[in-house]
Amino acid sequence: MKRTIFCVLMICLTLSASAQVSEILGRWKTVDDRTGNSYSVVLIYRGSDGLYYGKIDRLLMGDPNMTCTECKGADHGKKLEGLVFIRGMHEEKGELRGGKLLDPESGKFYYGKIYLKNGKLVLRGSLDRAGILGRSQTWLRVK
Repeated sequence: MKRTIFCVLMICLTLSASAQVSEILGRWKTVDDRTGNSYSVVLIYRGSDGLYYGKIDRLLMGDPNMTCTECKGADHGKKLEGLVFIRGMHEEKGELRGGKLLDPESGKFYYGKIYLKNGKLVLRGSLDRAGILGRSQTWLRVK
């Protein structure tokens, strides 16, 4: 009996975590944590490899043909619209963690964490894996 209750509890916890991550998927309007301006619409999706990614779907300000001039390697000179800047995140306890976040303004990569809070998406980029040294942005769902 105890084993059955434990199994049911674990299934419920797994399903609720998966439900939270499925709510993260979709289009979000970015909101700059410093200025409060919205610069783009981002699409967060699950890749064929089972990991999670995010790309700039549409720029809301500036030239739509703007490129990533500060990016290194294969990303250098790519158009910002369509640029995959959230890379290789995995699901953990109802959040997306691991992987890397590319900051197109600086061309630098950061550790990332994405979760929902009060119906809004919180993206945290940090210098350390624990997420202590970094900053967060809160994004709004696009309807």
